[in-house]
Amino acid sequence: MKNPARFSALLALLVPLFSFGQPARELARKPDPKKPLMVVETSCGECKFGLPGEGCDVAVRLPMDGGTTQALYVDGVAIDEYGHPHDANGFCLAVRKAEVQGEVVDGRFKASYFNLFPLTDAAPADKGREAR
Repeated sequence: MKNPARFSALLALLVPLFSFGQPARELARKPDPKKPLMVVETSCGECKFGLPGEGCDVAVRLPMDGGTTQALYVDGVAIDEYGHPHDANGFCLAVRKAEVQGEVVDGRFKASYFNLFPLTDAAPADKGREAR
């Protein structure tokens, strides 16, 4: 490089331009005690909940009045954030449980808190049965 100072100046100008397209993760690490905490089903909206779309995106089934649910896409959680979506327990192949907080805005669930529950390997053993 003929002029390292010029290269450094150009790089300093370009780096901020590349950072604009990357959303900042703003989910809380703990639920807000002032907001309702819901336990919901979560999965890929297209693969498991039948939502329209052109790619795999996280969705939740929110409880509605009358005991029904409504599937909505989630803003704030990436499809690959909890592992590969096409793994055996990934969002595209399995419906999982999560506790969430947020609000519905323009037909999407804007998550402020999202905690995916761990999978259990086996059902608990009956208390009356002895292990063999």
